[in-house]
Amino acid sequence: MGIGYVVGFLGGAILAHAAYATIQYRAVLKITEEEFSRPPMDVVMELLLGLALCMWAGLAVPAKFLSVLPHSEENRIVLLPANLDFMIFNHRGRALPSDSDLKLKT
Repeated sequence: MGIGYVVGFLGGAILAHAAYATIQYRAVLKITEEEFSRPPMDVVMELLLGLALCMWAGLAVPAKFLSVLPHSEENRIVLLPANLDFMIFNHRGRALPSDSDLKLKT
């Protein structure tokens, strides 16, 4: 496990702690019957630090790039319309119902 993963986990833990601290601060304000205007400055600094660490980890831990294979089975044309202006490829949107599926049958 690289340093990027450790920094990302640390940033996430800091963000979780800042959220928990804000919830506790609001509970104290409810008990003392004061109004919440903004979180305390230490929580804001903690949020900024956690955000910076998470952003750094997101940039430092790159994923493996996969090449697009033009002759792959996943990239084949599954529907060739009559007007050839638009082609529909095999993609995630095919799992959604089409317009004809949504029409009521009478």
